Amino acid sequence: MNRAGEGQNTDDIRATGEDPKIAALRAVVAKHVQEGRHSNARRACEQALARDPGKAEVFYILGTVYFASEDYGAAVEWFSRAIRAAPKPGYLADLASALARQGRIGEALQVADKAVQLKPEDATLWLHLGNLLIDANGANDALLCFQHVLKLDSSHWEAAYKAGHILHGVGRFEEALSCFDRSVEHQPNHAPTRHMRALALKNLERYEEAIAENMRAIELDPTNADTYSNLATVLQALGRHSEAIGWFDRSLAIAPGVARTVTNRAVSLAELGGFEEAKREYERSLAIAPHLAITTWNLALLQLLTGDFEEGWKGREARWEIPHLSRGYPAFASPRWLGDESVAGKTLLVCADEGLGDTIQFARYIPLVAARGARVILLVEEALCPLLLGLDGIVECVPKRDDAVLPPFDFHCALDSLPLVFETKLETIPASRTYLPTLPAHHIESWERRLGARDKMRIGLVWSGNPKHHNDHNRSTSLEVLARILDVDALFVSLQKDPRPADKDFLQERRDVIDLTQEIVDFSDTAALISCLDLVIAVDTSVAHLAGALGCPTWILLPYVPDYRWLLHREKSPWYPSVRLFRQSESREYESVVDRVRAQLIEEIQRR
Repeated sequence: MNRAGEGQNTDDIRATGEDPKIAALRAVVAKHVQEGRHSNARRACEQALARDPGKAEVFYILGTVYFASEDYGAAVEWFSRAIRAAPKPGYLADLASALARQGRIGEALQVADKAVQLKPEDATLWLHLGNLLIDANGANDALLCFQHVLKLDSSHWEAAYKAGHILHGVGRFEEALSCFDRSVEHQPNHAPTRHMRALALKNLERYEEAIAENMRAIELDPTNADTYSNLATVLQALGRHSEAIGWFDRSLAIAPGVARTVTNRAVSLAELGGFEEAKREYERSLAIAPHLAITTWNLALLQLLTGDFEEGWKGREARWEIPHLSRGYPAFASPRWLGDESVAGKTLLVCADEGLGDTIQFARYIPLVAARGARVILLVEEALCPLLLGLDGIVECVPKRDDAVLPPFDFHCALDSLPLVFETKLETIPASRTYLPTLPAHHIESWERRLGARDKMRIGLVWSGNPKHHNDHNRSTSLEVLARILDVDALFVSLQKDPRPADKDFLQERRDVIDLTQEIVDFSDTAALISCLDLVIAVDTSVAHLAGALGCPTWILLPYVPDYRWLLHREKSPWYPSVRLFRQSESREYESVVDRVRAQLIEEIQRR
């Protein structure tokens, strides 16, 4: 706002030709306002009005005095009188600010837009309109305003910062970073820009640069607890959890009541194996913010990991309050079913709501639902439909697509909520050796022919999962690491779909691994191929679940802190009787795990 407190110097006055009396009044009023003497400032204006009752500049200056004293109603009145006398764009902009302070945001936007129309080449007016649009939750239009400011003045660091902030908020991280770069170029010591630039770098997985930028932001503003916390989350992403905890501690020393920081600190504690302390931290976070869903979710995963299924299944329902976890679940008009109502004679839609591995793991509950008398429609990823169509109780298996046409149904239930519905405990897990439908014999035979003579033990290999998975950097390895077992006397078969470039190159160089994955269309093909194998060795992926669900002997390589379903300190899985678990030690590397697998594999081959 061009308030009276922002007065011009004498040279400015002469240059602009401002009336010396108005300039003097502006200077007197500015001094009064700066020193908090608002009544004196008003009297000076009233005396000027007594001498010249129609002076627009005096009306405007008086409006700024009332604005400074937070009497926005009076400010609106005096700005309006100034505009009626002389409709200057600056007067309109300040009227818009006063209206916004009164909560009259719609009127404020109309007035600010009028100011822009009167002087469209004024970048400051466009910036002001953009700020008001942010207040009105019009982020898209605000972004256009800030971008227009930059067209008018490419060095406008504030517009660049605010445009970057909006772009970052909608996930356009590359564009946001470009804006923050421009802001830093013209205002290198603006700590908030450095802070946001570090966030953008983190989201682009440019972690080392993010660390450096966070350190620069801390140097510029060592009082911002969020920056310490953001630095800690970058270190978390790099697996440097001990360091992360130190920075979380520094953040909490400044702002001890930030529940999300406490929650994030608990995540690192759990990754270091400090499960009891992590549990206490989650509980502390919930005491601060009882409705913080991400804390309830994280605590639930920890409870399940440590065997507290009763509380864990309940806590996992917090995912419906977490956008990135619930966005894949459609909005159904029918009521959600969690086991309270009878479904005898009813049609129940069961919808997959998490990953492919979860779908395979929890498909075991479908026959139990059908046993309650329900007609089950299963909505799952298209690649799983041929595999799951024959499950007991399913009347239709529909591919999960935007254009999917669903038959009528009475209730819906998320597939991952079924363990809660059936009050699953460790000792009540429905863990038959295999629960998937029997594959057609000719389907299996076609893969047998591809593999050739069965003169050696056949072993399927999977070394990496979906790179977009939040924990992929911990659970996946490379074919080069897994190659430590390839010298044993066995036939190795790749089950790895879409290998990463380095693994693909390595695989092409090997003649001791059969790769038929180009012929795999869906999970029924993968299941048929697995049915031709003697053993599957895999990291924690959907194929590991599939092999376990088929009852195929399966050895799963697990990170030091595994996904909740594998629990702790066990070699056997309560979910899959045919699965054996090989866990990382505190060294957190797979080389020693693969060496143990190799030793066991040699023994297995010798027994055969």
